[in-house]
Order: sequence, then structure tokens, then C-alpha cells
Amino acid sequence: MSALEKNAADPYRQPLPRTPARRIADDAEAIRVARELAGLFAEEASLRDRQRRLPVAELEAFSQSGLWGISVPRAYGGAEVGYRTLAEVLKTIAAVDPSLAQLPQNHLAVLDHLRLDGSEEQKRFFYGLVLDGVRFGNAFSERHSRTVAEFQTRVLADGDGFRIDGRKFYSSGALLAHWVPAVGLDAEQRAHLAFIPRDAPGLTVIDDWSGFGQRTTASGTVILDNVRVPAEHVIPVHRAFDRPTAAGAVSQFIQAAIDAGIARGILAETVQQVRRHARPWIDANQQHAWEDPYTIQQVGDLRIRVRAAEAVLDLAADAIEAALAAPDEESVAASSIAVAEAKVLTTEAALLAANRLFELAGTRSTLEELNLDRHWRNARTHTLHDPVRWKYHAIGNYQLNGVKPPRHAWL
Repeated sequence: MSALEKNAADPYRQPLPRTPARRIADDAEAIRVARELAGLFAEEASLRDRQRRLPVAELEAFSQSGLWGISVPRAYGGAEVGYRTLAEVLKTIAAVDPSLAQLPQNHLAVLDHLRLDGSEEQKRFFYGLVLDGVRFGNAFSERHSRTVAEFQTRVLADGDGFRIDGRKFYSSGALLAHWVPAVGLDAEQRAHLAFIPRDAPGLTVIDDWSGFGQRTTASGTVILDNVRVPAEHVIPVHRAFDRPTAAGAVSQFIQAAIDAGIARGILAETVQQVRRHARPWIDANQQHAWEDPYTIQQVGDLRIRVRAAEAVLDLAADAIEAALAAPDEESVAASSIAVAEAKVLTTEAALLAANRLFELAGTRSTLEELNLDRHWRNARTHTLHDPVRWKYHAIGNYQLNGVKPPRHAWL
């Protein structure tokens, strides 16, 4: 099949970057670039959501900005920004377009697994690709397994490489990625991560994501049909959880940062709606909604909750960095608990903000043409990563009984 025929059959397949991505030097530059991009991404965020229009051009600008490579270690040419900075970058993008912010979510988690268990050759190769602007998607979760941690996909040794077969869903970013890392089990039921080029024979990505929120993440199906993967493109990812590492905390931290950004963006929208459009309640005896004492109180309360969630997220960033510096049972458990605390608060802040927006903005805010419901839809959808009811349990059990949390990617 010619390149033209492949593009016709798979219209979302993206060419590799023609020019290398920007190389971001430090934390301050990363935050500055994120703020510049946020201004651009905000312009048609609502329209993209309304039309379920995939952010092809915006995603290219995002990865070419260098922000997808800011966690690459300095030893391999990256900025290796701090986790507080990584969170600020994700919050800044999520505040204007949570779907765009979610697209590098698994990409960033993969980079951490590469750091933990990749060989030197793998690190040099894949970190180099990322610094040049290559995007990783994901093929991790499966739709019909008993639990999120169970996989039917198999990565089996085959000659001097591996063969992978399976079907994935919730594959955010895979449709528009350059490579699709996929997780499967070997013959001994151990998880491996296989890096697969987006145009590899046997790999099919289907645009069948129909979620009512996070509508432009293209989190649909990936089919792996007898896909051949060279051994040098496979990482024994199970090792990250066979020993004390911060892999699980890092994965959940990225998600909490996006939720914090969603809350921040909704708070800003609430202020704008109250200042520009809302009416004061009849008994307030005020000319403007922003003079209504109960509205003032509710906005103040929401600001405190959003800022508190972000502050605890910063504490979680510090705990992760402590675990990275000296990984052991104690530091890793402390990082997981700190991130769980942040995830609870960022989830609650995002959901509260989404509801309060409508309460304070009034009935007008429900008009379809305003599309303000996207804020609630995005908050409700993204905060499902992962159930906070179990985080409460882990936090309480750790505090009360000294029980360390389980080591996996979902706590």
C-alpha cells in the first residue's frame, strides 16, 4: 500500500515532525510556554467540544512547543522540570481545554516507566524521539476485563522479538500519536510495555470514543492483531511495581493536576459569568450579581477550595521528588498517600466548581448556545480517573493503622 493509500484509509495518522521540537531549558520557560499556548488553545475550545472536532493543529503546536519533553532527564537532553512545574503546566492547559491537557497524560507516564526500567539504549532512543517532537499515545486499558488491572492482551516472545495481540479501549491520544505504547502480559502473566509505531502492520486505531465529556481526546479503540515488536522496543513494566517506585504516584499525580486545572478554569468562568451576565437575587437589594453577599461568599468558598487543592498537589509533588531521590517502602508509600490526598481534593474542587458555576450564573447558563455544560461534562468525566472512594480508604488505613497502600497505577 502506498503512503497516499495509507493516509486515505487512516485519515488521522500523523506524519513525523518535519522539524525538531523546541528544547525547553528550565522550569520557568516551561511555565511561560504553557501560558502562551493556553491563550491560543482557549480561542476555539468550546467550538471543538461542541463539534467534537479533534485538535489536530493544536496538538501539533503543543508537542512542537517542547512541553511534551519537559520531564526527560537532563542526562538525556531534557529539562527534567520539577513536579510542581509539571503540574502547573498541565493545570494551565487544562484550565482552557481539559481534553488537550489529557492527551499527554499517558505519554508522561510512559516517560517515567522508561526512566525506571528502560535500558540505556532504549532511553537514548525514545527520549531522543520525544525531544524531537514525537508523541506517544497509549493502549493500556481494556473495556471488558473484570477489573482495570486485568489484561487479555498478550505480549509473547516470538523469535528474536515479541508478538502482541489484543483489543484496547480508553486509548487517549492514540489516534493522533506517532507511537502507541501498549501493555500486555507475557506467558508468566507479567506486564510488558511495547512501543509500536502508529503505522505498524496489524495496529488499527478506531475513532469510536463517544464520552459526553473530554470529547476530543479520541479515547477509543486500539486493535493489535499479530503485531510484531522488536525486543529493543519492549520494557518489562511489571518491575516498576515489583519494587518500591513512585510509578503509581506519578501516574495519579498527572491526573490530579488535570483535575486541578479543570477546577481553576471553571472558577475563572464562574467569575466571568457572574460579573457579566448573572442577575442579583431579588432580596439582595443590589444592582449587580457581583454585589450579592451570598454570591460573594460562595465565590470566596470556591476559591479557597481550589487553592487548597492546588496547595496539597504541590505537597504531593514534593513527596514524589523525595521518593525519586531515595526510593524505599516508606518514601514510596508516603508519596502515594500524598497524591491520593491531592486527588481527592482536586476531584472534589472540580465537581463543586462545575455545579456552583450554574448555581451562581443562573438559569441563563443552561442555554445550549453557551455550551457551559462542557465544564461539568469534562469535570465529571476526567475525575473518574480513579475512584476517590478507595483513596479515602487508603489514606485512613495509612493514618489509623499504618497500612501502606498497594503499589499499582490506579491509587
